[in-house]
Amino acid sequence: MINMSVLASGSTGNAVYVESEKGSLLVDAGLTGKKIEGLFDQIDRKIENLNGILVTHEHIDHIKGLGVLARKYKLPVYANEKTWERIEHADKNIPSDQKFIFNPYETKTIAGMDIESFNVSHDAVDPQFYIFNNNYKKLTVITDTGYVSDRMKGMIHGSDCYVFESNHDVDMLRMGRYPWKTKQRILSDMGHVSNEDAAYAMRDVITGSTKRIYLSHLSQDNNMKDIARMSVQQILNAHDIDTENEVLICDTDKAVATPIYEV
Repeated sequence: MINMSVLASGSTGNAVYVESEKGSLLVDAGLTGKKIEGLFDQIDRKIENLNGILVTHEHIDHIKGLGVLARKYKLPVYANEKTWERIEHADKNIPSDQKFIFNPYETKTIAGMDIESFNVSHDAVDPQFYIFNNNYKKLTVITDTGYVSDRMKGMIHGSDCYVFESNHDVDMLRMGRYPWKTKQRILSDMGHVSNEDAAYAMRDVITGSTKRIYLSHLSQDNNMKDIARMSVQQILNAHDIDTENEVLICDTDKAVATPIYEV
């Protein structure tokens, strides 16, 4: 069994809750501790029951509440070595006995789940995301990547459920208010995937076991839920992937947790 909820997703903060029958984990803590506590109330779960926090990278929208939650609830925190250096530089003051190394392309068993880590292409020191496996169920969390490589596709292929980045609409970004340098960063291979690029990557990894995809990390300024969903559905439908009866495309929100879903 794997249950999950996207607690919050977007440019203002990210956190994903994952549980098995043996325990639970938080992927990232990119909002204030108080906001994350409120999100746990929304899904009727308790932070003190967590078996730990998995960190993807050091950007503030992924670690904002990390130190507060780790100290308050005495939670183990997992990140790779380079990311730990940046977290410590950001002065998160996490006690040393709560710090654990989880490097890219390792597999660890935590909270009853076999968890694989893999690198993505993003302008952080060593960004990585996670694949959760339990009882033949597979959940992939992949955001904050400029593109989805063949290696990534090979690892995440055939997941039952995806939390998948669909960051921006290219036209909205190009016509928007961001400085050109920022636009170049987002559009680069070290930035974020667009709705269309996300859909083409999804096309390559969806199998008959895939039932649900949560569109995540939508830009507050350069995307909208309806646009992201319609863009992805249009491309998948054009490649004979039924988004009404076979693979459900789901929204996420920056402040409202998705209902607990059993993968």
